[in-house]
Amino acid sequence: QVQLVESGGGLVQAGGSLRLSCTVSGLTFANYAMGWFRQAPGKEREAVSCINWLGGATYYADSVKGRFTISRDNAKRTLYLQMNSLKPDDTAMYYCTAGLRPYGDSCAPASQRDYWGQGTQVTVSS
Repeated sequence: QVQLVESGGGLVQAGGSLRLSCTVSGLTFANYAMGWFRQAPGKEREAVSCINWLGGATYYADSVKGRFTISRDNAKRTLYLQMNSLKPDDTAMYYCTAGLRPYGDSCAPASQRDYWGQGTQVTVSS
């Protein structure tokens, strides 16, 4: 049974920072590309950032480049998203994924199935 559990979301003022974490069980974490997606009210799901299985390749949405940093600790089976200089437009439910890799201008399915967490809410006030 594969489980992805996000944490670290919350309510912050514009300009603040949050660090999201995703702990993974039930799969060999080091063999999976990992990523973060988000969905805001009235908007489509958006790939925020993803990282390949060894951490040597990453993708960032243009809207978060220079502000967000994705990283992974394979020994801890944990994925992170450091979010700085937060803006109200960053308000969304953030989902952790396993099995979606950096590809072109997004995070695309790998040749393995993908898994999704339940999400953690990030709200940025103006």
